[in-house]
Amino acid sequence: MIRGAAAAAFAAALLWSPVSAGVAAPRHTPAPSSLGERIKQQQQQVHQMKLKLRSARAQLRWHQLRSQDLQNQLSETNHSINRVSASLQELGLEIRSNTQRLSWNTKQLEAAEATLARHNAALNRRIVDAYERGDMGYLNVLLSATSFNDFVERWDDIRYLIAANERTVRERQAAERQVASAQRQLESDKIVLSNAVQRQQQNRFQLAGLADRRAQLVAVAEEKKRVVAQEVAQLEDLTAQQESALEDLIREEQRIEESRRAAERRAAQLAGKPIPPELGAPSSFSWPVSGPITSPFGMRSDPFGHGFTMHTGLDIGAPMGATITAAAAGHVIFADWYGGYGKAIIIDHGGKTVTLYGHCSQWFVSKGQDVQRGQAIGAVGSTGNSTGPHLHFEVRVDGVPVDPTGRLH
Repeated sequence: MIRGAAAAAFAAALLWSPVSAGVAAPRHTPAPSSLGERIKQQQQQVHQMKLKLRSARAQLRWHQLRSQDLQNQLSETNHSINRVSASLQELGLEIRSNTQRLSWNTKQLEAAEATLARHNAALNRRIVDAYERGDMGYLNVLLSATSFNDFVERWDDIRYLIAANERTVRERQAAERQVASAQRQLESDKIVLSNAVQRQQQNRFQLAGLADRRAQLVAVAEEKKRVVAQEVAQLEDLTAQQESALEDLIREEQRIEESRRAAERRAAQLAGKPIPPELGAPSSFSWPVSGPITSPFGMRSDPFGHGFTMHTGLDIGAPMGATITAAAAGHVIFADWYGGYGKAIIIDHGGKTVTLYGHCSQWFVSKGQDVQRGQAIGAVGSTGNSTGPHLHFEVRVDGVPVDPTGRLH
C-alpha cells in the first residue's frame, strides 16, 4: 500500500481529475485549514474510493463469471451441434446401406417373381391342356409298362414328379413372400431414416441459431467485462494516488513532530532548562502482540484475489480483542481509520522511523500522546481489508516499509 514520495506531486495533480468509463471523480472541496483536517479529509476520500473499488471489483467478478457461464453454454451448444452432425453422418451411411439392400432385394424379388411366373405359366398350360384335350402323357407312360413292377415304378416316378412340381411352386411362392416382406421392411426403414434425418437437420438448424445467439451474448459479456475491468484499473490507480497523498500527509505530520521536538530542545537550551533527549531510531522492537506470523513481509498471492502483490508488513495471528502494545517508545501521530488498514495506529519513534498497527478493533491511545515500550495502545481486530482477526505490523523508515522480522526481540 506504500508508494514512493516521488509520486506525491503526480498524485496531487491527478487527485481531482475526472475518470472516464463511469468512474466519478472526487468532489472538489475547499482546502482544510490544518494538517489534521487535511489528513481527515484525505482519509474520507480514500475510504470512499475503496468502497467504489470494492463495488467495481464485485461487478467485475460477476461479469467474469457471467462471461464464463455463457462461454460454457456456447461450448455445450457447439458440442451438441457436433453430436447432431455425427448422427447425420451415421444416418447417411445407414441410408446408403439401406438403399443398396433395397436395390439388391428388388432384383431378388424381380427374379423370384419371374421364376414363379414361369412355373405358374407351365403349370397353367398343363392344366389347360388336361382340361381341353385330356393330358394323356402320364397315362401313356403307365400303359406302356411291360410288367406290373414296371407299372408301379412308373406310377411312383409320376407321383414324385407331380409332388416335386407342386413343391417347387410352393417354395417359389414362399421365397417371393419372404423377399416381398423384406422389401416392405426396407421401405419402412427408408421412411424411418428419412424422418430421422429431417429431425436431426431441424435440430442442427435450431442449435446453430442458439449458438449464434450465445456467441453474441458472449461477445456482449466480454465487452462489458472489458469496460468494467478498465473502470477497476482506473479506480485502483486513483486509489493508489489518494493513498500516496495520504501517506505524504502522514510523513508531513512526522516532519512537523520532529520539528516540534527540535524546537522544544532549542527553547529549553535558551531557557537554561534540561534539554529533552533527542529520539533516535530504535535498534530493536518488542513484539506488539503474542502469536505466530501468518503472513511474512514480501511478495505474496493477494488473499482477495488481486494477483501477486507486495505485503508491506507482518501479519501476526491473535484472537479478537487481544492487547496490542507499543513496539518502542514514541509519539502517536495517527490513530484513526486508514483505508485498507482499517482502524490503525502510527507511532513516531524518531530517526524518521515509525511503526504501524493495522486492523485494530479499538484504540487505547489518541494522536499526540507519548507512549512507552510495552504500553497498551489498542486491541486486535479485523477492520479494513482483513480475512480474520490479526495484527498487521509495519516498520517504515522515511516512509518506506522495511522487513520488521530482524528487529523484533
